Amino acid sequence: MQKLPAFASAHSHAFQRALRGLAQRSAPGQPDDFWGWREAMYGLAGSLTPESIYRISLVAYRELAAAGVLTVGEFHYVHHQSDGTPYADRTVMSDAVIRAAKDAGLRIALLRVIYARGAPGQPAVGAQLRFCDGSLEKGLSDVEALARRYAADADVRIGVAPHSVRAVPPEWLDDIARFAFANALPFHMHVAEQPAEVEACQAETKHRPVELLAEHGVLSDQFVAIHATHVTPAEAALLGQAGCFVCLCPTTERDLGDGLPDLGLLIAENVRLCLGVDGYAMCDPFEEMRGAILGERLRTGRRFGPWPCPAERLWKCASETGAHALGFDDAGGYLEIRKDTAALDLVAEEHRLDALVFSGSACVIERIVRTC
Repeated sequence: MQKLPAFASAHSHAFQRALRGLAQRSAPGQPDDFWGWREAMYGLAGSLTPESIYRISLVAYRELAAAGVLTVGEFHYVHHQSDGTPYADRTVMSDAVIRAAKDAGLRIALLRVIYARGAPGQPAVGAQLRFCDGSLEKGLSDVEALARRYAADADVRIGVAPHSVRAVPPEWLDDIARFAFANALPFHMHVAEQPAEVEACQAETKHRPVELLAEHGVLSDQFVAIHATHVTPAEAALLGQAGCFVCLCPTTERDLGDGLPDLGLLIAENVRLCLGVDGYAMCDPFEEMRGAILGERLRTGRRFGPWPCPAERLWKCASETGAHALGFDDAGGYLEIRKDTAALDLVAEEHRLDALVFSGSACVIERIVRTC
């Protein structure tokens, strides 16, 4: 078998590894959907310290490394103290997460989140106060400080990430886009994950999320739309024409009941696809690869519609394309597969990649061999 590039998980919230098992029972008084899960997540986010976010992130990143991931994109939004007051060292939480990734042997793109409000017309409250900077200038200043600090570190990239159309006012988007492009930074954003997000965007701006981003100059070949679960054909065309990435997170999207993206539509519009672990419902890049294509089979009733030979395409999405979406030139290494893995028993050489993608799991990884 050819050398297989190491995986890149392009969307991670490492602190949510500590949420595993804590939001799998119905909570009295909470909605039975994504928004109910979000309240449980806020409870965890409100409790974090620089020490605990390091410990939790280290556990999460060691699991990624054991599963064959070399590169992670950390969509990081817990910046300040529980009442929103900045720490004396404004980037202490970001630095803790970066240190955890490096201690686990990973390359990391720290995607520093910009967050301003709870929703259109609503101020941030509760744990959301930890995410907000008070002004766009302060948030971008922290991005600049991180970029300077890690400029010489080949294993670290710094990017900028307006959280979502619900958390960032439209008038901020132009300045964030100009900043990202001027500094050649990875540029990520949650986009159209939930129908309610789309409806709120339309009510505020008269545009759907991707339409709004196009109007404000956000869409480009640096831009990574996370999820894109509820986009229209016209929005998919806008993403493809601009050369954008979409990062799918199948294990988290199914855990949260987000819905199934139209994979065939994204492929038809030449959108570049990558994959992410997101909320750590589980930690297995093989399951993310399978989840993307098997969800499409469930949605359409067809097995090979968008990709006649899906294994090669899925592996590229899960490795090299993800690394490119995070600002790295290549996957950075390759994987050694255990020779005694059951996924390859009785399988002829020409079918081994198919067997790995559709029957393998993280336990088949022997080790990552770094090449840079």
